[in-house]
Amino acid sequence: MNLASGFRRLIAPLSVAIMLGGLCAAQAQDITPSHLAAARAAVAAIKATDMFDGILPGAAQSLKAELIQKDPNLESVISSTVDEQALKLAARRADLENEAARAYAVSFSEEELNAITGFYSSPAGLKLLSEGPIVTREVNKAASIWQRGVARDLAQAVAEKIAATAAATAPAAAAKPAEPAKPKP
Repeated sequence: MNLASGFRRLIAPLSVAIMLGGLCAAQAQDITPSHLAAARAAVAAIKATDMFDGILPGAAQSLKAELIQKDPNLESVISSTVDEQALKLAARRADLENEAARAYAVSFSEEELNAITGFYSSPAGLKLLSEGPIVTREVNKAASIWQRGVARDLAQAVAEKIAATAAATAPAAAAKPAEPAKPKP
């Protein structure tokens, strides 16, 4: 392969990357401050990032355990140092909130975000947030039971149909019971 054909192969993917980058930049520019504020409110209302609250404490706990295992004599120093550094990093939690808000702002209009916030701030929305995981677990359990029942009933119905079809199409001679052999005189 020569240099010219190598450049031609790079032009198409590079062109696509440049166009996508331009689209992303255009979308980011279309987000007004009020749109971003609506997205932040929606993210907070639906608790979109709450599931990530344990990341930093979990990382700190894992690091402590790893370091203490390597050098148990420094347990107190390790523990206090990891806690101190983790607290400094806690401020970076806002970065996640900002990125989540941007993702929601790109996907939803400001009006939609305000409606989402309104619903999830209402008594019904708050109840959906608190009871939703329990309901989802129960629905999954019911679906699992239903799946097993449907699979069992399907297999049984198919087996019965195949057995009936096989019996109906079997040769007549095979269907007649054989006569017992008569003893010779």
